[in-house]
Amino acid sequence: MTPAPLNRLVAQLAKLPGIGEKTAQRLAFHLLRSPPEYALELSGAIQEVVAQVRLCPRCFSLAEGALCPLCTDARREDRVLCVVEGVADLLAIERTREFKGRYHVLHGVLSPLEGVGPDQLRIRELITRLGDSPVEEIIVATNPDVEGEATALYLMRLLKPMGVKVSRIAQGIPMGGDLEYADQATLARALQGRREL
Repeated sequence: MTPAPLNRLVAQLAKLPGIGEKTAQRLAFHLLRSPPEYALELSGAIQEVVAQVRLCPRCFSLAEGALCPLCTDARREDRVLCVVEGVADLLAIERTREFKGRYHVLHGVLSPLEGVGPDQLRIRELITRLGDSPVEEIIVATNPDVEGEATALYLMRLLKPMGVKVSRIAQGIPMGGDLEYADQATLARALQGRREL
């Protein structure tokens, strides 16, 4: 009942993560109701991202030039490297304005059930990078889920023999959280990660 171009647009929008067919349909109708300039600007922005944004060859974050802005920033600390699962995690850490070191993006975590092993992640590149730089500490900032913990453990076993200090981000009760509502694993981590006042 709808024109073929609209059906194709809905089908393409529905392929986006977190977008079902009904949401894709709402987005398509929104584009139809919007001024034609908006659709052209959106199309141009998508084409520009595809043509100009690539992975940084050093840290595997997003770059527009030869290296990403974080890798070219001379004010960053070269001795500390934060390993994250994805670019969204890097951006979350950057928003805190607390970390001044460098990053390495794995682009995933170990997940044998999904067929993701060390060769599918940027671990080999991390090892190569350590041979070329003065890194003294690696902070593993993977998510505190089963896959993130497995990845952190794998990295710790791989990197410790290289003489590099390997640390893990602290985990526990969030600011503003109530102890009575925290699960047992979170409370256990909070107790293990306690620090002196």
